[in-house]
Parts: sequence; structure tokens; C-alpha cells
Amino acid sequence: MANYTTADIKELREKTGAGMMDVKKALDEAAGDKTKAVEILRVKGLQGAAKREGRSTSDGVVLARVENGVGTMIEFNSETDFVAKSDTFSKLAEEVLDLAVANNADNAETLLNTEIDGKPVSQIITEGGASLGEKVDLRRVGRIEAPSIAQYMHRTNKDLPPQVGVLFAYEGGDDQVAHDVAVHIAAMSPKFFSREDVPAEVVEKEREVALETAKNEGKPERAIPNIVEGRVNAFFKDNCLLDQGFAKEPKTPVSAVLKEAGIDAKGFLRFRVGV
Repeated sequence: MANYTTADIKELREKTGAGMMDVKKALDEAAGDKTKAVEILRVKGLQGAAKREGRSTSDGVVLARVENGVGTMIEFNSETDFVAKSDTFSKLAEEVLDLAVANNADNAETLLNTEIDGKPVSQIITEGGASLGEKVDLRRVGRIEAPSIAQYMHRTNKDLPPQVGVLFAYEGGDDQVAHDVAVHIAAMSPKFFSREDVPAEVVEKEREVALETAKNEGKPERAIPNIVEGRVNAFFKDNCLLDQGFAKEPKTPVSAVLKEAGIDAKGFLRFRVGV
């Protein structure tokens, strides 16, 4: 006769993120001892980690922290939303963010190879997620510095942790406007800060596409140069933060909103889980 209850199963599932049958088997093996069952789940999870390496991680969380003029943000992934909202996954993600902050990390690869007490962070993640029954993965790390940084974290689903994160770096001006710009970035997903930041090859490709499109549409030869420039400018307005129409005032570019508020924008980071 089982010496544990459905409440025990529920508690361990929430704590570890493991499947129901795995939890029941671990409790059976541990004779109902929940602490021992957690250890059994961890061991089995480590044994299965290699098998999970090729699986995709399209869910997860975005976490950020701002301290002393430095903003750090990570995207930490799981395979399913069930694991993404578990306590074990959340605690592991916070631990990884702590390590990113402590080591001034600005990219995932460097952090994953950083050794903590003789153990690479990649191994810490594998061991920490062993009981979850899924592959967990640090996909991105970003770091930005400025006198002021506005942080905005957005939940795309109220039952899940934040899946969109923004850090907007700036100096001077109105903090409320800076926050509004961070919200704008989350909603409008600019790819670049300014048109000067767009790689030359990307701009050239847009010109080529605009030119071919204009020709295929049978536009007058003399009008084509202006049409091409207009379409390239439209690309900038869609993809560059400073050129975008402000979400609250679509007819006003973000650059004008910042100028009026006395804000000197320095840059931004925007992460969305799986994108």
C-alpha cells in the first residue's frame, strides 16, 4: 500500500517539475520519503540529460536585474510551459542570473564556460535541472551600461513567468517617459537602435528588393529612385527605435518624444522567449 498521498505527488511535481509517473515511481522507491524522492529524481534526471541534448527548448523565462548603472538580462529556456512555471526552474533561472551579474557576463557562451568552484556554469545548469525531466538551456545573456536604465518585464500569459524583457539605457530626462519607451520597445520590437546601427548589407538588400519591386510594378523609370528611398525609409521606421512612431502617439517618432523629455538614449536590449 502506498505510504504517500496525492498531495505529496502534487507537491513534488510543483517542486521538481517532473512528470506524475516519475514522481510516483520515485516515491515508491523512496518508501514515501519526499526528500529521498527528490534525490532519486535528480539522479535519474542527470542520467537522462544526455538523451535530451538534441531536443528543442522553445519555452522559458526572461529575467533581468539593474544594479549600479548596469543592466543584465538572460533568456533561460525549457521545453514546456509546465516546467517554465515550476519552482525548481524559477530558482535555477534566478541562480543563473546571479552568476551572470556576478561575472559581468555579456553573452551566453562565455558564461556557460565560466567555472564556479571548479565547475563550468553549463554543468551547474545540467545538474540543477536534472529532476525536471526536460532539457533546460541558457540561450542568451545581455549586458548594458548607462547612468539610468528602465526595466520592463511583460507576461504574455498571466499564468507564466515573464517572456518578454526590455532594458532601455538612457541619461537625464523624465523617468516615466523612459519607462513608456521601454514598454514601447516590448510592444513594437525594434531590431535596431538607430538607422546608423543597421548593417550596410541589410540596407543594400532592402534597396535591391525595393528596386526590383518597383520595376515589377511597372513604375515610371524617373520615379523609381524616389520610390526606392521611400521604401528604405519605411524599413527604418518599422525597424529602428528612434524612427518608429511612438506607441502612445503613433504620428510622433520616438526620437522626438525623447528629445522633448530631455532624454539622451544610449541603447536597449529586448529578449523574447523563443524569438
